[in-house]
Amino acid sequence: MKKTLIAAAVIAAVISMSCSSTKKLSAVQSKSEPSLTDVVETIHGKVRGVLTEDGKVAIYAGIPYAKPPVGELRWKEPQEADDWEGILTKDTFAPIAMQKKQSGIVRFIFRNFIYHDSDGDREDYAPLSEDCLYLNIWTPSDAEPGKKYPVLVYIHGGSLMTGSSIYETHDGKFFAENGVIVVSIAYRLGVFGYFASEELAAESPNGTTGNYGLLDQIKALDWINKNIESFGGDRNNITIAGESAGSSSVNALCASPLSKGLFKRAIGESSGIAVESPVHTFRSMEDALSMGKEIMAEFKCSSMEEMRKVSAEKLVKTKHDNNSMTVDGYALPESVYEIYRSGKNHEEALLNGFNSEEAYFFNFFTGFAKKKDYEKKVRDYFGKYADRVLALYPAATNDEAKYNWNQISGAVMFAYSHHAWTTFVSAQGKPAYQYFFTMQNKIAGANHTGEIIYAYGNLPETKYYTEADHGLSKMMSQYWLNFIKTGNPNGENLPLWHTESQSPGTVIEFGESVHERENPYKDLYPIIEALMHDKAMEAQGRQE
Repeated sequence: MKKTLIAAAVIAAVISMSCSSTKKLSAVQSKSEPSLTDVVETIHGKVRGVLTEDGKVAIYAGIPYAKPPVGELRWKEPQEADDWEGILTKDTFAPIAMQKKQSGIVRFIFRNFIYHDSDGDREDYAPLSEDCLYLNIWTPSDAEPGKKYPVLVYIHGGSLMTGSSIYETHDGKFFAENGVIVVSIAYRLGVFGYFASEELAAESPNGTTGNYGLLDQIKALDWINKNIESFGGDRNNITIAGESAGSSSVNALCASPLSKGLFKRAIGESSGIAVESPVHTFRSMEDALSMGKEIMAEFKCSSMEEMRKVSAEKLVKTKHDNNSMTVDGYALPESVYEIYRSGKNHEEALLNGFNSEEAYFFNFFTGFAKKKDYEKKVRDYFGKYADRVLALYPAATNDEAKYNWNQISGAVMFAYSHHAWTTFVSAQGKPAYQYFFTMQNKIAGANHTGEIIYAYGNLPETKYYTEADHGLSKMMSQYWLNFIKTGNPNGENLPLWHTESQSPGTVIEFGESVHERENPYKDLYPIIEALMHDKAMEAQGRQE
């Protein structure tokens, strides 16, 4: 027994040390000093980056696109970055946005038993800082002013509370090797990015509060438009992309009048908020302000002056989840749903979709439905529509109940938003392409986030990915590259992917094979739509 306890203590100590350490995050991991790029002139000063070992890609890591949002600039709109003298060598990723870290044990389990990567992602070792408004650029090594390479701007996910711009799953090296400049951006998260207060709205020249992270994203897009041609990019051929909360952010950017003209096309993966009653990443201003008051009470503050004196390390530990955008009258003058309904969104083409097991990770922590309580779960959530749902998804066994509940909740939380987004864009006469990712593997599989590493060409050469996985990644990444370059994902040696208007109600499935098929949730969507309408009317009644 004593030996077991000692062993457990040692393991716990190792986990704690491995998960809390930070280190310099070099943009290029190399045994020798990487070669430097030529100097690039930005509107704020000169920078140079580093070349990958094979010399094919240049990386500029941690370029500031706004002033540090600290001190008096906490909870203010992002300000223009400061100018600098001399040449900045951008060879190291900047600290990631302040956020709560997963416990050591949780991260150990995910690393070793789900992702089979005991070393972890480089994000695991990144230092945290409230000073986080930086971006990273990957370019072909021959990029220079006048080259006009298409540009992808990637917005990371993480429920608007976690995540970073340096995840290896969406590393830009592969796309840069294939003729696309990639920019990944950081933005304020959680209480730093989505805290709302009437006092903050009053002190803002734009009357805004509650959308600081979204405003950061818009500021980054503005910086990119003003500077990307110096790096060899085409400011008139920019695609924005994101997954999960990053995809919800893309949806909001497509609706915001502040970002009109700053990009051309959109890619959304596993989340959207162009629905009448969003289930996540969006809330009413009333709810945002109410939580803001609760947070002020939590820290025993009566003014923004006092709130700005609370350290970032204390503030990040708030018990309240600030994980939603809101209608602030500035970045979002109306809900994203209302903006799309009136046709004021401005993406020219859309590629978007969802995975077959979106809800599995989420339900893992909240308990799967069993046969004995499956019907109750459905009735509690769907109310008067429950009989229709149970007719579509009957369950005679525990396994069927578990499977059905995951499918239903995955459709509600993620898939339906893409149906709505696709339908709006297609009705406006714009090309909208929708996918359904089903590929299984020995790591994340078709769970939430599972498709990213395939689409961005970052599958590692390990025993956990087969030849079939690499073949699928080659096809998916080519579709993505084609869309970024031209607005059409189709190309030579790829199965034809129709737009929604060309083949209504179909999606292209990315799995063991690649083919078009009927949307798996087409009969459930009308029920979800009716339920969301009821919830929206109920909320409107409460506000009135």
